[in-house]
Amino acid sequence: MTNNKDHNVPATTVHTPFQQTYFHGTKADLRIGDLITVGFNSNYGQRKNARYIFLSATLDAAVWGAELAFGEGRERIYLVEPTGPIEDDPDLTDRKFPGNPTKSYRSAHPFKIVGEVTIWQGHPPEQVKAMKDGLAKLLEQGINSLNDQ
Repeated sequence: MTNNKDHNVPATTVHTPFQQTYFHGTKADLRIGDLITVGFNSNYGQRKNARYIFLSATLDAAVWGAELAFGEGRERIYLVEPTGPIEDDPDLTDRKFPGNPTKSYRSAHPFKIVGEVTIWQGHPPEQVKAMKDGLAKLLEQGINSLNDQ
């Protein structure tokens, strides 16, 4: 093995104990070790049985997920690990934020819950209302989610 002359570090790949953190915002009451799976009603679009589940590498996107989720339960943000491949969420990356600055992804494979973020701050109520009104307007106009197709 050769050494990097500048830093005296082996020239092989250096592994760290850190991996990408992913978040999932919802109103579902789940426990560490549970799997989040496809097949439940979507929180968006036409609320069809979801073919995908969603996660984000940013806490802000997960906060939106929790705030916009249907249901009466408490808003929750879970730390999750994907169990299979993930891909960019086309509703955001193709339509609103090219290049995926929100770091929003989807998968047909389950996510394992490994923790919960219990202290976080939501968006101002008027901002949440404006977002919900905007989603309702898209639905009224027949503009479907790419995830419903």
